[in-house]
Amino acid sequence: MKVLFWDPEQNTSISASRSYGLIEGLPAGHKEQHPSIWIQALEECLAELGEEGIPLDSVKGIGVSGQQHGLVVLDDSDQPIRPAKLWNDTSTEAQCQKIVEATGGSEVYRSEIGNSLPPGFTASKILWVRDNEPDAYVRIRSILLPHDFLNFYLTGEKTAEAGDASGTGYFDVRNRRWSDTVLGAIDPEKDLGSCLPRLISSNEAAGLLRTDLAKKWGMASDVIVSSGGGDNMMGAIGSGNVEAGIMTVSLGTSGTIYSYSTSPVIDPAGEIAAFCDSTGGWLPLGCTMNVTVATEMVRNGFFSVDHAGFDATVDSVPPGSDGLILLPYLDGERMPPVPEGSGVVLGLRPSTASPHYLARAAMEGVTMGLRYGLDRLTELGLKPKEIRLIGGGAKSPVWRQIVSDVFNLPLASPENEEGPALGAALQALWCVDGGNMQELASNSVKLDEETRCGPDVSRAGTYEDLYAVYLTLAEALTNSPVFPAHRDLIKDS
Repeated sequence: MKVLFWDPEQNTSISASRSYGLIEGLPAGHKEQHPSIWIQALEECLAELGEEGIPLDSVKGIGVSGQQHGLVVLDDSDQPIRPAKLWNDTSTEAQCQKIVEATGGSEVYRSEIGNSLPPGFTASKILWVRDNEPDAYVRIRSILLPHDFLNFYLTGEKTAEAGDASGTGYFDVRNRRWSDTVLGAIDPEKDLGSCLPRLISSNEAAGLLRTDLAKKWGMASDVIVSSGGGDNMMGAIGSGNVEAGIMTVSLGTSGTIYSYSTSPVIDPAGEIAAFCDSTGGWLPLGCTMNVTVATEMVRNGFFSVDHAGFDATVDSVPPGSDGLILLPYLDGERMPPVPEGSGVVLGLRPSTASPHYLARAAMEGVTMGLRYGLDRLTELGLKPKEIRLIGGGAKSPVWRQIVSDVFNLPLASPENEEGPALGAALQALWCVDGGNMQELASNSVKLDEETRCGPDVSRAGTYEDLYAVYLTLAEALTNSPVFPAHRDLIKDS
């Protein structure tokens, strides 16, 4: 949980944060948290900001950026019935298959909502509760995403917006509406539509801050809570990715790559998610499950160094790692879809058999995974000209250069590192004052020129060769051909 206090006139910010873990002791693939810990963390962060003298009485608007795809179910007293199943919960693959089959197969399902149905999406989580916890299921009166739940806590209103709703698996992204067809496939007997929140537009307020919360936090009685959105949608706003030509790449625990579009971008292969954004446009997005998961595994397993020391280690190895490649499907993978996949190391020989080489191979391997998403987006018609790099990995100079080299595009990171939180604050300003989002983002999102870099042409051939090997491995693990644009690369490898 991170709470960012942002002053748009001075373009300055200060934040407070709290960490919390997953519920322990669950079976493999199950990832859950209780919504109450989000509320507790929110309260603690606001108390900390108040103790530091932040003028909370000057707050005009609040925007919430939330982890996508999570399932929060409430009873008739508006209390959570069970812990939230999260975006990285992969226990629902069987339910995904049931839903897709009930709608008439994958092509019919994709034509209905514009997306495929990976295990992380919300739809299969609802059916999982029905299949495995029937006593809990019959008590469900409200179905919310994590950011919807926080908005409900803040306002007492149950609302949803198109950006975050796009990742549920029961939202028609072309027409921005709930899909009765998919909801009926999840449960033909229960009226699930009546359990869903009211849809509002991205520039519309979810409601006013509850009077009791405003009094407790020392805020005014007319504070507006904006529609908010998913963390990827807010990350797009916070990185200025609200117009064509800009692509955001996030190097976090997982990796995401997305770019603004004025029209829906539907991937017939289902690898790119056809999301709406949170400004009224669309945000086609690719997601890989293993980014800093892989680099941290190597850093913690083979080194006793901080991140700066790990950077120096990676930088000591030549680009391309002398042919050593790590395919980082450690916990399975979402793009390409290899839910049961594992990591693969190829090119091990005496000269590369060292932790230093494995360190660079890990950093390059996860970047290759995101390059796969770039190529898919390009094949679907997007034409990115510049990357906005965000997430923890974006702080690494050597990793920034690797991304620029592998993607063959220039990049820079925003000065404000709180991308999704800043995006939520910007959207709140848009909701309070109106105006043009493109202008607001252009005036508010400043790039850190020290992070700017472009591709090193001397490395282009090395990385193209390595990427061809990556694709060959990916094809072998998926047991199916990768998309056509890659065929010539694989043939050459």
